[in-house]
Amino acid sequence: MMDTAAYLARIGLAQAPAADPAGLAAVQAAHRQTIPFENLAVMAGGTIACDSGPVFAKLVTARRGGFCFEHNRLMADMLGAMGFDAALLLARVLLGSPAETTPRTHCLVLVRFDEEAWIADAGFGGGYAPPMPLEDGAMVGSMDGAQHRLRRIGEEGSIPGAWLLERKGPQGPTDGRSASDTLWEPQFAFDLAEVAQADMAMGCHWAATHESSRFTSLHVASMCLPDGFVSLVDRELSLWRAGTEPEKRTVPDAAEYRRLLDHHFGLELSAEEIARLPLWRQSPS
Repeated sequence: MMDTAAYLARIGLAQAPAADPAGLAAVQAAHRQTIPFENLAVMAGGTIACDSGPVFAKLVTARRGGFCFEHNRLMADMLGAMGFDAALLLARVLLGSPAETTPRTHCLVLVRFDEEAWIADAGFGGGYAPPMPLEDGAMVGSMDGAQHRLRRIGEEGSIPGAWLLERKGPQGPTDGRSASDTLWEPQFAFDLAEVAQADMAMGCHWAATHESSRFTSLHVASMCLPDGFVSLVDRELSLWRAGTEPEKRTVPDAAEYRRLLDHHFGLELSAEEIARLPLWRQSPS
């Protein structure tokens, strides 16, 4: 059962905001700063469902995190329950400018306000982009100092998509796939095609099982901060805050890894759960 009050408590909001762009921004920021992006269930050999019930049970009730299909399924459901007109879209991740066409393994949320449409995304692990209007040339800044730009690049149904989200800003508040502090870099492309739950399930399954997926080869946890970003990719911890020196270090053992998951991401995994991760199966705790 999905409970709006439980979701608001999970993301630290006292009450549902107004169903307007400012309210949307408040929900997305609170969500991304409290529910971690992580794939540890995948790496431990679990299955991932992106249906509404299992996603709510995992991210809200069990206080775990997830990847985009889980985060944005949850946010879209909760926005709808709070009076927003929200729908899911599929996207192709373009971080690193891949040479070949990528599959639709990202999702985001389209929110309509009367005659105006906005995009929102609580599940992009590469970094944080605030909600923005669906307009060619729309730009918005984030508190980490980055700029985000939306461009119309093609017709609906074209490849890689009709719309492209780009980012320009410091590499620190990203997951490490950014290559420049000063150049516009593609993040993902999408169109406005209606998305069925079966489409979501296909993308989620690919992301959680395909050998070329980032989520089947790396242990990933990240959290957006009001002024930065913290990530733990395998044993490498990175903490970036605006105006301070970045912190980077290698985690020495499973016990410290477990402590950092709790401290930075609010993930309370048992020693037995940590031992099931490939990263630590052969390592002493």
